[in-house]
Amino acid sequence: MILKEKIYFTPAQSERGLHIYLPDDYQTSGKRYPVMYYFDGHNLFYDSDATYGKSWGLKVFLDHYSKEFIVVGLECSHVGNERLVEYCPYHYQGKFWGDLHGRGKETLDWMVNTLKPMIDARFPTYVHREATGICGSSMGGLMALYGVIAHNDVFSKAGCLSSAIGPGIKNLCADIESHAIDANTRVYLSIGEKEASSLPVKNIYATVMARSAKKVTKLLETKGVNTAIYIQKDGRHCEADWEKQNKLYFDYLWCNQKSF
Repeated sequence: MILKEKIYFTPAQSERGLHIYLPDDYQTSGKRYPVMYYFDGHNLFYDSDATYGKSWGLKVFLDHYSKEFIVVGLECSHVGNERLVEYCPYHYQGKFWGDLHGRGKETLDWMVNTLKPMIDARFPTYVHREATGICGSSMGGLMALYGVIAHNDVFSKAGCLSSAIGPGIKNLCADIESHAIDANTRVYLSIGEKEASSLPVKNIYATVMARSAKKVTKLLETKGVNTAIYIQKDGRHCEADWEKQNKLYFDYLWCNQKSF
């Protein structure tokens, strides 16, 4: 089932939507469930809620997946460029995003200190890090990657699809080097062939997008982190193609893991 409700989002002093997936029998099963936190929660479950009319199809996928989960999707602001601000953990002055004073660190702090405790209090979750993951695409992918680095005591797994890590690569690398990261961490990154470059390329691993992902994974691996980079053939920067990866990243992050 899907619950839709509002929550007060203190970093912006305004309400945000929550889109929460729960196993249909969660109230009577007597089970506890691992939790995945997502960004852009309105794009996860129903096409009718999605910004561009196409969702990740996560409800259909999870209804038939081999493991049961609770998924918590945080909706972004739909006003101006507030999504960029809320989903960027760094400050920039440059041609890519212009003058952007990101409040992504505040967003993650709120998720860890307000949202997660609320979810754990209301629903039958496993609260420990090994049963807690974070996921997103584009700016949400950047946030998921930052989240598993900066809050590694909370998140043990991150799905980072088509992540906007290029402009923040120096900051991300510095954060990886400065934070304690448990070797029992798994990170999945993906790149679509058709989003990595505006022109056909012979070697997709030579594009800026791929080089950035490889640099991040190499640093993570020096700390013992398990990483994977998936190149999606003909993949574009859109929900329809991220939907195709649902089983791939869930299997990589969760299968054969002694998390719960």
